[in-house]
Amino acid sequence: MTAGGGERPGADAGDDVREAGRERRPAAASAEARAQLEVFARGAAELVVEAELLERIEAHLSGRRGPLRVKAGFDPTRPDLHLGHVVLLQKMRQIQDLGHHIVFVVGDTTAMVGDPTGQNEARPRLTREAVLEAAKTYQAQCFKVLDAARTEVRYNGEWLGKMSVIDLIELSAKATLARILERDDFSKRVAEQRAVYMHELLYPLLQAYDSVALDCDLELGGTDQFFNLNVGRDLMPRYGKPPQCVLTTPLLEGLDARLENGRVIGKKMSKSADNYIGIAEPPVAMFKKAMQIDDGVVWRYFELLSSKSAAEIAALRAQATDPREPKRLFGREIVARFHGPDAAREAEAEFDRVYLKKGGVPDDVPEFEVAAADASGLWIAKALSASGLAPTTGEGKRMVSHGYVEVDGARVTDDQLRLPAGGRYLLRSGSKTRRFAYVVVSAGAGAG
Repeated sequence: MTAGGGERPGADAGDDVREAGRERRPAAASAEARAQLEVFARGAAELVVEAELLERIEAHLSGRRGPLRVKAGFDPTRPDLHLGHVVLLQKMRQIQDLGHHIVFVVGDTTAMVGDPTGQNEARPRLTREAVLEAAKTYQAQCFKVLDAARTEVRYNGEWLGKMSVIDLIELSAKATLARILERDDFSKRVAEQRAVYMHELLYPLLQAYDSVALDCDLELGGTDQFFNLNVGRDLMPRYGKPPQCVLTTPLLEGLDARLENGRVIGKKMSKSADNYIGIAEPPVAMFKKAMQIDDGVVWRYFELLSSKSAAEIAALRAQATDPREPKRLFGREIVARFHGPDAAREAEAEFDRVYLKKGGVPDDVPEFEVAAADASGLWIAKALSASGLAPTTGEGKRMVSHGYVEVDGARVTDDQLRLPAGGRYLLRSGSKTRRFAYVVVSAGAGAG
């Protein structure tokens, strides 16, 4: 759901269905049907099978069938949706605006199983309580993009939670082990003699059964979902249902991505990698994160998320002289989209006040009390790591030696600096992007 094998499926009995569909030539279709197909396909990475999808669109427009049932699934492994999800949600909204029926599937059961996609080890298991808590934010936030009045929200626990042991065995009997092991992440683990657990093998089948339960015409997902979505296409005929079509959208890289030799290099945006912009984050936080995007990568964000046309983006790119200005434009657009134009203007002004003008300090600086290890006081690197301004004391030490740290407004470069007990200090870290924390140093047991 939020992840899935990106490799193309290999040969097995289900390929007879899939390949037969790929070989079909598009039937005669109206201009309106072809115009709708263009909207479906615009910006898509993969579309299986175009001819089948066109036929279903034409059948709907001619009155021979109802709107297409189009679904996408999201495993709520952590609270809050981010811009990576929005790439897919945008495509759902485009299809929704054509008059088709959108089903937003919350994977409350599949999230507990754990999607193995791209994992070198089994994912940590989640409790039902944690999943349902995260699901609350998904259901609320998806309507920042989708039309709530025209969206069907379903939890896959409705059908997966009711499966008996016999039902699960019957589902497992409809796929081969060889087919499931074609997934690149599984084959790599087997080759490296890493464990592949039985519940992980079941995940693609459980996700695929969502399409059976919902009678889908089309399933959407990121490119890393291509394998899982095609398992659903294979599975449906084995339950006597027409195979769904499959459409994938590109994955958005995270804030830590960089442009190298003309290519965007980096992990996909995710909460686990802490490289995301959440759509429910405060305006200033969203704008600040937009300004952290790599100068070259920001155009990828424009292409996948901006409402500007391709021609407008190309013109902006050709005219850009200050690398910060495109990021400002993107930051204003994305904040305005989720919080309104007034909030976008205020967020930019606050960013400039706090992070660009010397001496600017945010109003919501967190405060931490940290005990000194001995009478010499609290080591600056320890203060940075304890307050979250550095991930480790080693990184904190490096930041100080490179001049990336200020204490009470003064830059420090002595990586052995001690902060005396009894004081309250304003720490700032970072070069381009400033982060702040107050640290109150208390006398520890060994400081007397």
